[in-house]
Amino acid sequence: MADEATRDRVRALVRDVLSKTMPAESESAPRQATSSAGSSATLNSSAGGTVTRDESAKLVITEDDVRGLERGAVLRISEGARLTPLAADIVSDRGIEIVRRVPRTGLTQKRTVAVGADHGGYAMKEELKSFLTGLGHRVNDFGTNSESAVDYPDFAHAVARAVADHSVDVGIVIDGAGVGSAMTANKVPGVRAAACYSVEVARNSREHNGANVLTLGSKTISNDQMREIVRAWLATDLTEARHRKRVGKIEAIERQYQR
Repeated sequence: MADEATRDRVRALVRDVLSKTMPAESESAPRQATSSAGSSATLNSSAGGTVTRDESAKLVITEDDVRGLERGAVLRISEGARLTPLAADIVSDRGIEIVRRVPRTGLTQKRTVAVGADHGGYAMKEELKSFLTGLGHRVNDFGTNSESAVDYPDFAHAVARAVADHSVDVGIVIDGAGVGSAMTANKVPGVRAAACYSVEVARNSREHNGANVLTLGSKTISNDQMREIVRAWLATDLTEARHRKRVGKIEAIERQYQR
């Protein structure tokens, strides 16, 4: 009984921690290997196994997600998902096969990207332009063009309008925190702007929410983090019907308030 009570307290503590932060992947989690098809699976896993359970919509896999699985089951999770230590222990003890689902991505798709920034995001925007060009994308720069003080709504609006008018494929806006630009861009019908601070959130905003404008905070991330976030965001697409249905509901709500 004492052992069970201790386990319950540990599980409660883990859930509390997860509600506040994204944990690093456990060192005891199954090792991953990339297959020739571009997806990932546990080492020594059987190819083409039938998926027992699909938890690929989640970014964190807890013990509750794996406890009911039988020995040798196949669990599909998203590419960027993390297993809690207790979940990883169950997976290891029961020999559960982890298959990571990698979204069909646009890594090779060349896009026209509208970029904009206020004075706080100007320097990072210039880095972003070089990065996008290096990836083979076309860049439309809507300013600003110096570190002189300007108002972020002007540039977020310009980028959002370009996206809504379909003169570009997607847009990226940078200000100090990324929040104000997201608020501004989302006032333009047809725009779904997401302020992203990690690769996981960037992927989720595209795959689950169909974001077409990315906003970044120059004071919250480094240039290296910016590159990783942008790379992941551009490489992920909205493909699954269940996510498209939910984005359709977002669009339906938007139409209710248009005059």
